[in-house]
Amino acid sequence: MQALPLAIATLAAVALAGPVVRFLDAGGHLRQNYRGAQLPCPLGLLIVAAAVFALVPLALLEGLFDLEALDVAGSALVLGVALLGLADDAYAGESRGWRGHARAVAGGGFSTGLLKAAGTLGLALAWSALTQPDVARFLLAALVLVLTTNIFNLLDLRPGRSVKVFVVLAVLCSLVALDTAPLFELGLWAGPIVVAGILDLRERGMLGDTGSNVVGVVAGLWLVLTLDTTGLAIAAGLLVVITIYGELRSINSLIEGTPGLRHLDSIGRVRTSA
Repeated sequence: MQALPLAIATLAAVALAGPVVRFLDAGGHLRQNYRGAQLPCPLGLLIVAAAVFALVPLALLEGLFDLEALDVAGSALVLGVALLGLADDAYAGESRGWRGHARAVAGGGFSTGLLKAAGTLGLALAWSALTQPDVARFLLAALVLVLTTNIFNLLDLRPGRSVKVFVVLAVLCSLVALDTAPLFELGLWAGPIVVAGILDLRERGMLGDTGSNVVGVVAGLWLVLTLDTTGLAIAAGLLVVITIYGELRSINSLIEGTPGLRHLDSIGRVRTSA
C-alpha cells in the first residue's frame, strides 16, 4: 500500500501530460529556452496537477481503510513552495539571485523572488518544527530544504538538468542508506517529477520556477528523510558552498566547461544541427 501514491500520481502525470502542455501552449504561456525556442511553461503545473488529482482517490482510501500512505505535512510544504514558484513564474521582474532581490527591496520595490525565499524559509521551518525530534535536526532540516530549493532553481538552465540531478541524488541516497522508504513517502511527487522531467528534457516544455522549486524541495526532503544528524550537517555544509558559488560564479558555466559533466548533462537532450 505504501507504493500507492507513487503509482497513482505517476499514472495521473502521464494522463495529464498532453493536456497540460496543450493548455499552456494555447494560452500563450510560453518562455524562450537557451536555444531561442518558445516552449510551454511552467511544466511544474503538471507536477502539481498530477499530485492534486492523485490526492482524491488516495484521501478516500486513507479515510476508508486507514492505509497510512499520505504525508500531509510534506504535501503541504511542497504545495506551498510550488505556489511561491508559480507566483515567481507569473510576476517576476528583472532582479535575479538573492543579491538582486535584496537590492530591489532595498530600493523600495517588491520582489517575488524575495517573497519566494521568505515563504520557503517559513514553510521549511514550519515543516521541521512539526517533524524533527530535536533542535539540531530542526535547524539543519530547514536549512537543507531552503538551500536545495534555491540550488535546483539555479540548475534549471538546460533541459532535463534539474531532474537528472534529482534522480541521481535519490538513487545515491537509497543506495548509501539501503533504504527505499523515502521513494514511497515522496512518491506523490517523485513520479510526476520524472514525467515532467522527461518532457523538459525533450523540450516539450520548461519546468519554470514552479517545477524547479518542487524538484528542489522534494530533493531536500529526500536528504532529510535519509540522513542522520551528522550526515545532514555535512549535506548542509556542501549546499552552503554550492549556494555561495552559484551566487558568485556560474554553475551552468562550470557544468558546460567540465567535459565529463557536460557529457552527462547532454544525455537525452534534443540534438540540433550545426
